[in-house]
Amino acid sequence: MRFQAPESLSEQIAQHLGQQIIVGQLRPGDRIQELRIAGELDVSRGSVREALLILERRYLIEIFPRKGAVVSQLTPQLVNSLYDIYIELLGMLARRLIETTEGADLVPLVEQVRKLDAMIESGEPSRESIIDNGFEVMRRAYHIVDNPFLEETLENFRPAISRTYYLAMDHFRGEVAETRRFFRSLAAAATERDSTALVRSIQQFGEHQRALVLKTLDMDNDAARQG
Repeated sequence: MRFQAPESLSEQIAQHLGQQIIVGQLRPGDRIQELRIAGELDVSRGSVREALLILERRYLIEIFPRKGAVVSQLTPQLVNSLYDIYIELLGMLARRLIETTEGADLVPLVEQVRKLDAMIESGEPSRESIIDNGFEVMRRAYHIVDNPFLEETLENFRPAISRTYYLAMDHFRGEVAETRRFFRSLAAAATERDSTALVRSIQQFGEHQRALVLKTLDMDNDAARQG
């Protein structure tokens, strides 16, 4: 049995600010002022300060002496470091998923993939709904594999990865269709219990996402130089 404590106030503040960073409402270099946030949310500065430390650990902000907290820059080095680890961890999750289950165990995961596919088929889903439903597929996998260390490590990467997903979808219209193809390939490989195909799909999509994010950073840098 696993008990989960209610989210602390600091965690709720961190999620609120983190979502603004992820979707681009708060942009790289923007200052996050403790006093202003405390007033807007009607919370103590101590709670905001703790929230900022959480966001720093998630690589969404940087805290500087005398300057305070600013939204972190997405750099090629940071993106490559993130995807190097994340792709490997997802591959580990996929292999364990096949190794520790029998056919019927994968039904909830495949059903979630089909739900995501149907949502995309029905019209123009928001980026947020696509990303949230994609992570729900991962949560189903966590429950099946039951490795709390792997789950916690992957969840700690979620804010930074979500930020790159939003960035890619914002710049490339074809990413919704590409995401749909990816999850269809996952469902097919899981149904066939083909761990090699499952890991290969994850690696290919991860490298595809990495390339898009790096290309976006190049485009934004070129635009900034020309502006």
